[in-house]
Amino acid sequence: MSVDAIGLSAELLKAVKACGYKNLTPIQQRAIPLIRSGSDLLASAQTGTGKTAAFSLPIIDALADALAKKSQGEQANKTVRALILTPTRELAQQVARNISSYSEFLPLNSGAIYGGANMPPQTKMLKQGLDILVATPGRLIEHVTARNVDLSQVKFLVLDEADRMLDMGFLNDIQQLISVIKQKHQTLMFSATFSHKVKNLAKQILHTPKTLEVSRQNSTSGKVKQSVYWVSETRKCELLSELIGVNNWQQVLVFAGTKESANVLAKELKLDGIKAALCHGDVSQGGRNKALEQFSEGNVRVLVATDVAARGLDIADLPYVVNFHLPYLAEDYVHRIGRTGRAGKSGTAISLVSPKDEKFLDNIEELIGRKFERIIVPGYELDRALPAQYEGEQDAPLKKSRYKATQEKNQMLTKKRENSTPAAKRRAKTNKSKAKQVGKVVNKPANKKRK
Repeated sequence: MSVDAIGLSAELLKAVKACGYKNLTPIQQRAIPLIRSGSDLLASAQTGTGKTAAFSLPIIDALADALAKKSQGEQANKTVRALILTPTRELAQQVARNISSYSEFLPLNSGAIYGGANMPPQTKMLKQGLDILVATPGRLIEHVTARNVDLSQVKFLVLDEADRMLDMGFLNDIQQLISVIKQKHQTLMFSATFSHKVKNLAKQILHTPKTLEVSRQNSTSGKVKQSVYWVSETRKCELLSELIGVNNWQQVLVFAGTKESANVLAKELKLDGIKAALCHGDVSQGGRNKALEQFSEGNVRVLVATDVAARGLDIADLPYVVNFHLPYLAEDYVHRIGRTGRAGKSGTAISLVSPKDEKFLDNIEELIGRKFERIIVPGYELDRALPAQYEGEQDAPLKKSRYKATQEKNQMLTKKRENSTPAAKRRAKTNKSKAKQVGKVVNKPANKKRK
């Protein structure tokens, strides 16, 4: 169905077309009429299928229409009419950017607030007045408590990626925010998965909702080629470097299990000569923005992230996603690989799996209803027969790949550079002088006793 067929206002249609939209996705075709009818909605669709436009286009259209009917004085008195809650700052930024683009030719103000950024600029923006507010629950609670924002007049409430917000423990925050909305409002819950937690929350906050499932629950896109590589935990980094190098992959999003492991992995990749940047909770908001910008522009080859980036990252035509560690929750696998193959495009997702990951892989296979072949790259077998000359020994030396050799060379050069700095030379000179003094004391002959 063409975007012309849904009756958007001329200004909104102009902006949507400027964004490159020609046809509506299935979730947009089915959700927009339901939202326009005024019904509460519980909708599930795969990540990357256009959920943001599905809920924001009818809301923007309704708000613009209502604003046009108000007097000039009423228009100047702006209060939040649409509130969109997201689990992560990255998703909040993405949704806010999309809404800003859609409302480019309309007299609507929108903005985003989230943790990890300074409060004063956000406070100033809120005081100036917004029609549409995108926020993470925790930071919004802070602003509500400080009386920086009035949510009493909200007419549209959207919970985007509701399952993730519940997994992150935002249930109490969501309930507290709903309690301050005084107007009768329309509530829309969008999620990539229909978990039991989501269904329970829907029963609490939705009133006679319409339910919409565009794809099978917890399914993955058929456009994404998924593979599993069987490898020991200690050789994952080496294999990843080899896959990137041999296949000449240029834009790879890699998910690590923890912030610490992400730091180590990024450092190892750099030693292998592969430019990498970091995106996780310990990286400042400015640092994360810079990393995403460098990655999107192709200035770094690999972005190493934790699950903070599993939702909200929208990188155009991202070709590769790698699970360096499998996620603890099987549902997060769906969101991770959903960063590629978006909007009907193709992509590749691979997982590096060691024996200790087997239980997580089993859970993923059960969730998505698929069994993966375990691919073993020659030279990375877990139980290789020992060569004759090593029979009887516990460990045979492994043949170094050219990436391992490069890593050791880079490590040696790094150490050499560190030791050649003026400060390092001064330390070495001082240590040498101290050693001489100690040697003199040790070698000093003992005084002979007087007779």
